[in-house]
Amino acid sequence: MINSFTCIKNYTDKCGVIKIARFVFITGGVVSSLGKGLASAALGALLQSRGYSVRLRKLDPYLNVDPGTMSPFEHGEVFVTDDGAETDLDLGHYERFTGVAARYTDSVSSGRIYSNVLEKERRGDYLGKTIQVIPHVTNEIKEFISIGEDEVDFMLCEIGGTVGDIEGLPFFEAIRQFSQDKPRGQCIFMHLTLLPFIKASGELKTKPTQHSVKELRSIGIAPDILVCRSEGSIPEKEREKLALFCNVRPESVIAAQDLKSIYEAPIIYNREGLDQAVLNAFNIAPAPKPDLSIWEDVADRVYNPEGEVNVAIVGKYTQLEDAYKSIAEALTHGGLANRVKVNIEWVDAETFDTKDPTLKLQGFNAILVPGGFGERGTEGKIRAAQFARENHIPYLGICLGMQMAVIEAARNVVGYKNAGSEEFDHEAGKKRFEPVVYHLKEWIQGNQTIERSVSDDKGGTMRLGAYNATLINGSKVASIYGTSQIEERHRHRYEVDTKYQKKLESAGLVFSGMSPDGRLPEIIEWADHPWFIGVQFHPELKSKPFDPHPLFRDLIGAAKKMSRLV
Repeated sequence: MINSFTCIKNYTDKCGVIKIARFVFITGGVVSSLGKGLASAALGALLQSRGYSVRLRKLDPYLNVDPGTMSPFEHGEVFVTDDGAETDLDLGHYERFTGVAARYTDSVSSGRIYSNVLEKERRGDYLGKTIQVIPHVTNEIKEFISIGEDEVDFMLCEIGGTVGDIEGLPFFEAIRQFSQDKPRGQCIFMHLTLLPFIKASGELKTKPTQHSVKELRSIGIAPDILVCRSEGSIPEKEREKLALFCNVRPESVIAAQDLKSIYEAPIIYNREGLDQAVLNAFNIAPAPKPDLSIWEDVADRVYNPEGEVNVAIVGKYTQLEDAYKSIAEALTHGGLANRVKVNIEWVDAETFDTKDPTLKLQGFNAILVPGGFGERGTEGKIRAAQFARENHIPYLGICLGMQMAVIEAARNVVGYKNAGSEEFDHEAGKKRFEPVVYHLKEWIQGNQTIERSVSDDKGGTMRLGAYNATLINGSKVASIYGTSQIEERHRHRYEVDTKYQKKLESAGLVFSGMSPDGRLPEIIEWADHPWFIGVQFHPELKSKPFDPHPLFRDLIGAAKKMSRLV
């Protein structure tokens, strides 16, 4: 017997109708940063564990077109997709938990929505009509939501911000309209709120959640599922109270408890009944049983390590850990692959601008220098690279971290004492450095040549997205990847100049990975170092707990060896 969901899932095969997704809209209330992104990602993983296909997307109310020009202190890291979109860091969560590669069409902001509407108005697409939030802006949002709805079983759409935010109102109105446009039972709403515990009274307080739901209902949206962030479980009394006053079923009140590790989220949410509540809301019965063996293995590796390693991240945005979110998670994944706990210490690169890094860095088993923009802190990064090279400590330089390693080699090994980057000269407005790193003016993307100048707009003008690279046979990176052809994601506008390649290679710095046309250095490594690698791309973006990136897996493996030698 074919149940209702199977019929929808296999419309083209069995029902003679077009396949169509079911939509879960995830909203937040009371306060921000409650974990909507994690809850969405965990739900996606749980639906996958039952055999369904999923796609997750993020709708952000801010007016920036994308996070690409926003400060890391303001917004955290920028997550780059294969097709070159600069997106919210939540898309990193989605990829890490589901393994589904994010796309340009999985992230949108108010800025992009309004830009699209205004472009259409200028072209005359609206035939002279007065342009209004309703219907033109909301229709644009609905068009975005519906992209790819014929590709998956479930589409999970997270709305950024909280209910009641002025800038978020067009999005809430759009998803209300969208649910009305679709057949009954094709869309549900999941609302994430705070359930605070007041120590003085010894009680969980339900009023913030009640008010949040009231706010949501006032704009025409009634939540089907409540996910309540709390320090512990929700007592039956409070659960029934929330169900009564928020008009949801008691079994649809889900506790989102504080976790020891984010990677136990799928198991914990399954235990709380989140995926079952979603299936019940769609009247899907019977549903396939979940297979959580992958996540049980991940949890086992998290909680039963066979050792630990200490890794220093020498960066310039260390005050906000979200600025390096994917790097921190990729290091954790490397630890899972090696069954060790990775202790990360955030080190401000500016500390070493004037100080010797020896005292600070000598106790670490590995050093990682991440990407960044601007000259601030770069001298400290160069000193960190020098320390790792001279003391044979495993080193991974990512993007700017690779460029600093090359500059360090040019200065201290080859003898170019004024070696530096054009980026810093452009920032200062005067020439001071030998440009070992130069502004990338053109590159090959597919079948076309992309051209850029220093005066271009900042947004979306970098070398963005997935590009191929060819590795030298016999190199360390070729052995790590197990192949000579790779594809990795980029986000940069400056590049190491091949004009200096022969001099650097004669000193022992191997250019072990190049673009297919041989013009752009992608990877460098020291031939006489146990593990010293710099990459122009961002390997952390493709790492997952159940599929760690080869570079991070091998880096932590090298750090593990180092820890046992001490």
